[in-house]
Amino acid sequence: MRISLLLSLQLLTGVCLFGQATVPEYVYVDSISIAGNYKTRDFVILREMSIREGDTILVDELSGRIAQSEQMIMNTGLFNRAGISFKAWEGETNRVELLVTVEETWFLYPIPIFELADRNFNVWWVEQNRSLKRTNYGMDFAHINVTGRNDRLKAAVKYGYTRRYELAYNIPYINEAKTLGFSVMTDYIRNREVNYQTRDNKQEFFEQEDDFVYARFRTQLGLVYRPAVKSFHRFTLGFQQTQVGEEIAKLHNPEFFLGGRRSMRFASFRYEFLQEGRDVAAYPWEGYYLSGELLKEGLGLFGERDGMTIRAGAGRYLPLNRRWSMALEARGKLSLIRTQQPYRENRALGFGADRIRGYEYYIIDGLDMGLLKSSLRFRFLDKALNFGKLMPIDAFKRMPFRLHLSFNSDFGYVNAPHASPELNNFLNNRALWGGGIGLDIVLYYNKVIQIEYSYNDLLESGLFLHLSMNL
Repeated sequence: MRISLLLSLQLLTGVCLFGQATVPEYVYVDSISIAGNYKTRDFVILREMSIREGDTILVDELSGRIAQSEQMIMNTGLFNRAGISFKAWEGETNRVELLVTVEETWFLYPIPIFELADRNFNVWWVEQNRSLKRTNYGMDFAHINVTGRNDRLKAAVKYGYTRRYELAYNIPYINEAKTLGFSVMTDYIRNREVNYQTRDNKQEFFEQEDDFVYARFRTQLGLVYRPAVKSFHRFTLGFQQTQVGEEIAKLHNPEFFLGGRRSMRFASFRYEFLQEGRDVAAYPWEGYYLSGELLKEGLGLFGERDGMTIRAGAGRYLPLNRRWSMALEARGKLSLIRTQQPYRENRALGFGADRIRGYEYYIIDGLDMGLLKSSLRFRFLDKALNFGKLMPIDAFKRMPFRLHLSFNSDFGYVNAPHASPELNNFLNNRALWGGGIGLDIVLYYNKVIQIEYSYNDLLESGLFLHLSMNL
């Protein structure tokens, strides 16, 4: 289907070059029809496209606009495949009808939970001795297309190391222009053990078997403004209340909430911006992104929290040829309020995507941080498995998968002006480097498994595992 589309474009371009008097250089999009979307509403797909009915498009630009539209449709996470072809083409006037063909993914995920409570697999396996006490179990229910409008409902009940109850819902379109969305989230967690301090750039924990020593309630309301296909603006108002045991606040770390307090509550405002230009957001091969965040914690209502940070990120992904691509990313954090912050609100490197390869066993706290990441990737396998009758769910019968070798190099720095010399957090306030080689596995378009052998500038090395399921 796609081959015939590209061939038609090439032929038309050739005719335009050698016969400009009879064949227009533009095409007029008469109509766009959609097939294969049994659950998803048509307008959800059309909203992701950079082509609209009634558009007049240069022939030379049509192929790029089609490829971009296919990528954006896939980035919704609603489809296993998406392709755009010509349904009809009137040669004399260059009026075209386009057909969008999609294959929907599985939308309903009632998943039994068995997960690690630690920051990553490597910390749990090595430093926590694979302790089953540090695991969570329960049920995670996710519906990623409740009404066919790309609206997402999530509910979770977890027990084990952490008791967590969560309910969240977001819908991307609440107005006729499809530019406004809405989200709401509430969760409550309790722990018998809490990370109360960082020493030697390692987490220290306090446990109380007969009582809960940490509890947090949080609720948020969000509004998303999306004026263009690639631009997202999110505004979030939140409230959070957290409590810890007296042993933490009085004995182990009086700066957990500052001043030896046992609890902290505050309202917050967050603004986030994303300019999305990646071909595949989960594992980009080409394109770019720009992101920014302004977070103000403490709006003067309770007087228990005063923090303000700016975060920024950028990525550029450069395909060198069909098999090689270079990924370059930069991220940073700047604290606008320079006074000492509560322990848990002073994170910098070591959590989520803010990590340096080879430093998986360490965390670095501080007011500011900078991170540069680079990867040279080689795609050596791009296939699809067809499970046929062995898989009863149609959305999972065909599993596309890609295998890549990655050659990685990361640099980072954390500024920690309030670091205590007694805690010997020796990775603060110094340049850091880590890198190595990895095997990156991409399943079903947006499920990523990374197996990496990495070094750091402490002359340490190890094998590390990272998972990103994007549910």
